[in-house]
Amino acid sequence: MTVPLLKIGAVLSTMAMVTNWMSQTLPSLVGLNGTAVSQAGTSESSTLFQSSNEGWQVYTSAQVPDSKCLCTAVIPVQGSCSRDLRSRQLQQLKEKVQNISQSMVELDLRTYRDLQYVRNTESLMKGLDSKLKVATESQKNLNAKSFQELKEKMTELMPLIRVLDQYKADTRTIVQLKEEVRNLSGSLLQIQEEMGAYDYEELQQRVLVLEARLHACMQKLGCGKLTGVSNPITIRASGSRFGSWMTDTVAPSSDSRVWYMDGYYKGRRVLEYRTLNDFITGQNFVQHLLPHPWAGTGHVVFNGSLYYNKYQSNIVVKYHFRSRSVAVQRSLNAAGYNNTFPYSWGGFSDIDFMVDENGLWAVYTTNQNAGNIVVSRMDPITLEILRSWDTGYPKRSAGESFIICGTLYVTNSHLAGAKIYFAYYTNTSSYEYTDIPFHNQYSHISMLDYNPRERVLYTWNNGHQVIYNVTLFHVIKTSGEL
Repeated sequence: MTVPLLKIGAVLSTMAMVTNWMSQTLPSLVGLNGTAVSQAGTSESSTLFQSSNEGWQVYTSAQVPDSKCLCTAVIPVQGSCSRDLRSRQLQQLKEKVQNISQSMVELDLRTYRDLQYVRNTESLMKGLDSKLKVATESQKNLNAKSFQELKEKMTELMPLIRVLDQYKADTRTIVQLKEEVRNLSGSLLQIQEEMGAYDYEELQQRVLVLEARLHACMQKLGCGKLTGVSNPITIRASGSRFGSWMTDTVAPSSDSRVWYMDGYYKGRRVLEYRTLNDFITGQNFVQHLLPHPWAGTGHVVFNGSLYYNKYQSNIVVKYHFRSRSVAVQRSLNAAGYNNTFPYSWGGFSDIDFMVDENGLWAVYTTNQNAGNIVVSRMDPITLEILRSWDTGYPKRSAGESFIICGTLYVTNSHLAGAKIYFAYYTNTSSYEYTDIPFHNQYSHISMLDYNPRERVLYTWNNGHQVIYNVTLFHVIKTSGEL
């Protein structure tokens, strides 16, 4: 009795694999879901149809650890894809596959339950068979008690009839599902003939073309408005409560060096790790000894140089790693220092360097603007100020801040419960109050910087080195394909 059950289980397992392939792999092969898989397994999404004259709403974000770009386009409802015959056919096939998949799951669960029942009744049947043999061979010994025992055994086996009836019904269902699968195969073959058969090389070429279009999309969508921050991703727990860590913001993707600076004042020791993995394991690093100690944690590495605030001064320093020397230093006129105008956590965080898609910035404040945050664009070669903006936001009330696409985003605290509370737009010299959730996992942030190359936030959080992915929002007008 168990052999037919095992055969049914094998059929169900095989058909489940088929339907799983059809529901998951089929749409991506024929382009139904508009998704291509990159070499590292990170999905990149893009809408391949032109929209009407309405604007596209586009969200872009990065995924770590390999920082692949994710571009999601939301087009107007009335798009040409809704009128595409093959898209409608494939959508109908997908719905059928989902229905078949659901039926398979139900059959599988029912078969498993009934199989367990049949296995449990095997011992009863063997006992009944044994008693029947004894009764047949010696009918004279068959008394009322023995007869009652046989009757009770038969009663216990009565539910088995319903189970077997269910198996008959399931067998008919399986036959119907097999017929559905054959019909689907025929429909797919017809669509494939209409679309043209793709071998592996052709499919690979289609993926490469899609990736190229996605990168072109990202070039057009280089900047956007911050709409979300991911959950924190802890890279390493090391060092003291305060410090900073970073990668070069403009280096090529092959350069994955990490710089590490523990502490917030009087430090001179900078560790340079060869790769992120080396940083995680604490191996393969070289040490740079700065000629001047630093103040605060607002340092950045930009194009092979470290920019930092010299301790007990408002002097900003550009230190070149390759030559191991100071390239230039300059006084940031009227800027507060030595905890005159720090962030709310203190730590000599008066002057904070930042880098975004537009270049190098300094965030600080002066007596003249009553302690409100000043944002200044700087020449990365000479350290001269190119232009400044008074944001009107008191720096001592800010937990930390960072710049994305020329917009300064400020957190309302450095402690637990912080959120991104304020945004100042340098392109329009305007501001707004925001309410973007920001999970401060370790409850004490002393460094927060955006890296435009990787589209992530680097954070030093109570002795933990943490990163966050960001999602940017864009609305663009299209006159043709992206």
